[in-house]
Amino acid sequence: MPKTTSKKRVVIVTGASRGLGREIAVRFGSGGDRIVVNYITHASNAQAVVEEIVCLGGEAVPFQADVRVAAEVEAMIKSTLDLFGAVDVLVNNASITKDGLLLSLKEQDWDAVMDTNLRGPFLCTRAASMTMSKNYNGHIINIASISGVQGREGQANYSASKAGLIGLTKACARELGRSNIKVNAVLPGYIRSHMGEQVSDRIHQRILKENVLGRVADPTEVADFIYRLSLMNNVSGQVFNLDSRIL
Repeated sequence: MPKTTSKKRVVIVTGASRGLGREIAVRFGSGGDRIVVNYITHASNAQAVVEEIVCLGGEAVPFQADVRVAAEVEAMIKSTLDLFGAVDVLVNNASITKDGLLLSLKEQDWDAVMDTNLRGPFLCTRAASMTMSKNYNGHIINIASISGVQGREGQANYSASKAGLIGLTKACARELGRSNIKVNAVLPGYIRSHMGEQVSDRIHQRILKENVLGRVADPTEVADFIYRLSLMNNVSGQVFNLDSRIL
């Protein structure tokens, strides 16, 4: 496929084959952006997201890459540049949970969560910001969590990874601001996505009780906020809480 020369933005969304990532990719695609739908294992789901974006009049391509592996991340950035000529927006959405109480938490479960939720955004941010810096423009949006601010029992690994992601957001905003690259984080709230459905009924009810509106977050509303945030040119280093559980 030949490189295009359109001035439409080029957006990479990691973990975009389902859940919130899918909603984000579709929202950006419906807005006229060109989307790289990153996935690791669910190829058919990623292709379905691409087809949905195309049906909405947008343009999208799937790209398989493990965000935990530097070579695969770099290949994704290179392929995006070869195809579209730029990377304008990066949404670090790929995330996993492997919950367990601290005293029984397995080291491999700690490592797996930290690798996906924190190493992944680091590798993607580092690779994307290199080309963004050359263009003196870009926006990186990290999908964090209220767990990274409050901490959650049974989620020492997940809470630590999301707290680290918030710290990464602020540090990168300071470093990359001189290159006109905006870096922000969003706390989307509890969504009954694939990951959200893994929680027990007891925890689900507790979350609803803590939510001042008594309901789960709306993924389409969250995706729309992220899209609108990506259009802002003078906001960086911020953490936006869309969760109606009060910090």
